[in-house]
Amino acid sequence: MTEPGTARIAVDLLGGDDAPAVVVDGALRAVRTDPDLHLLLVGPTEVADGLIGALDPEQRSRVTVRPVRTAVGMADHPTAARGESTVRAAVHAVRDGIADAIVSAGSTGATVTAAALGLGRWPGVRRPALVATLPAVEGPVVLLDVGGTLEPGAATLARHAVLGAAYAAVAHAVTAPRVGLLSVGTEAGKGDRLRRSADPALAAVPLPCGARYVGLVEGYDIGVGARADVVVTDGFTGNVLLKAIEGAYAMAGGPPASGGAPRAAALLGVAGTVVVCHGAAQPDDVASGIALAAHLWRRGATDTVSSVLDAVPHDPAPDRNDTEVAP
Repeated sequence: MTEPGTARIAVDLLGGDDAPAVVVDGALRAVRTDPDLHLLLVGPTEVADGLIGALDPEQRSRVTVRPVRTAVGMADHPTAARGESTVRAAVHAVRDGIADAIVSAGSTGATVTAAALGLGRWPGVRRPALVATLPAVEGPVVLLDVGGTLEPGAATLARHAVLGAAYAAVAHAVTAPRVGLLSVGTEAGKGDRLRRSADPALAAVPLPCGARYVGLVEGYDIGVGARADVVVTDGFTGNVLLKAIEGAYAMAGGPPASGGAPRAAALLGVAGTVVVCHGAAQPDDVASGIALAAHLWRRGATDTVSSVLDAVPHDPAPDRNDTEVAP
């Protein structure tokens, strides 16, 4: 089922391990499924022409092309996104009002850098966060960060708790979200230095949408969903956890019927709708990422979460170990 309303999505044709083939296939599936979806294909003209040629006339009328031949490789430094590239051009399409959202399966660091520099960040958010939604026994669990900020400090994790609570309420209609901090045990004082300093920081931060902090949670709680609707962690741990869940599903013969580990995550903290797909995304994953971007745009999630954050006080002092995105 798709939601009504036009959504214009800029798609990075050269982002991902198996681009452009899987991106083209995923984009085809998306535009055929959603009659109100418009795509701006950012990449080589000959690649885009192959996709357009496979569509019927009505679908073809909803696809345009922005020719760009340069991509940021998965092994390239994120600062490569400052130069001309497909991901930078897709971000600028959103900045210039040509597209409503961007989807890329390319380098996460490059996408985050391009979005932060091209769109700007929300007030009070120094380090953006990637948020993924996982299926759980008791209902969906929002997990962040899953790769946006690898080495945050306690203040950043506290701000991400605010982001996650607002996102759960706005994007998934979770009432009074319960927010937990991922650690190695639920007892106070458990965990490494970051977790021990972040626990009181999360307990003290005002949370929006009637959310409340429930304390430390364990990895087990993510699959069950009985203790928390939002789980906060650093981007390194979150990314490893997400891929471990994918591996566990593969060992079990596939994800549960309710859905598997997502291969698309929303970037929170930048002034635009940005979705990052898994680098190893397959066509269905790309199509799901495009559908997520359209859903967030149609629901006005980015603007709504941003406005919710405006009403929440924040500490202007950044974490000392956080790295600023260079201009």
